[in-house]
Amino acid sequence: MTQLISEALDYGKEQLEGVSDTPRIDTECLLMHVLEVNRAHLRAWPEKSLSTHEAEVYRKLIQRRGQGTPVAYLTGSKEFWSRSFLVGHGVLVPRPETELLVELAINRMSKVIVRDLLDLGTGSGVIAITLALEYPETRIMATDCSEEALHIARSNAQKLGAHSVEFRMGNWLEAIPPGQTFQVIVSNPPYIPSDDPHLKIGDLRFEPKLALESGIDGLDAIRRLCEQARSYLEPDGLMIVEHGYDQAEPVRALMHAHGYINIMHHKDLQGHDRATSAQINLETIQ
Repeated sequence: MTQLISEALDYGKEQLEGVSDTPRIDTECLLMHVLEVNRAHLRAWPEKSLSTHEAEVYRKLIQRRGQGTPVAYLTGSKEFWSRSFLVGHGVLVPRPETELLVELAINRMSKVIVRDLLDLGTGSGVIAITLALEYPETRIMATDCSEEALHIARSNAQKLGAHSVEFRMGNWLEAIPPGQTFQVIVSNPPYIPSDDPHLKIGDLRFEPKLALESGIDGLDAIRRLCEQARSYLEPDGLMIVEHGYDQAEPVRALMHAHGYINIMHHKDLQGHDRATSAQINLETIQ
């Protein structure tokens, strides 16, 4: 039976109601992926028919989305900072909240010369690559402990032409050569408590736990970064860390305990304190 674009959209929306928070958007994204068209095409040609093959592929994608698989994993890409990035099961799906880290880094880079920048736990590479494309003269190092993640990140760098990014494999700062320092360190580390019930529902079930969980209070990774990053920041250097919407004060306390100064919280588009920046206190470095 022939299926029109309008009918396919209605079918997808009906199947995803109650499963997804954005059933219409998910449906459009999956149909655009199958038909290799943009959203304007869907709305301009609702009476066009899908081929039998297209309809079957689309139905299977809707079924998988209905089981919880993130749309980005189904299409293999996700937009970040107005660019399309490759994603896969080995990396987190880039989220709009993380664009705040890019904004904060750009704000810093617009005021002072940043020769070297470090992105810790780069995942698909969206932060490092975006900054490299905005500031091609800056040397950017990006690390991750997952070879699969680094493969995706390198593919994104090649696809988008971010030639100034050096990717290194290792656990946080263990991947950094001795004596290397940076004017800016950015990180979107795992920060969800390991017993958080949200890890067992929705899209999070399909994303790598290594990139999500961080101990009983969700702060293990940030705790480690606060302890280790001080030795890799240049004088007046800035560290910027993303965290949970309710973790700003615990992160401030960790930074203060490790001798950081000029600690500032930064709000995301929803008005939550989503990132914290700080500098080192040179007097406390031993």
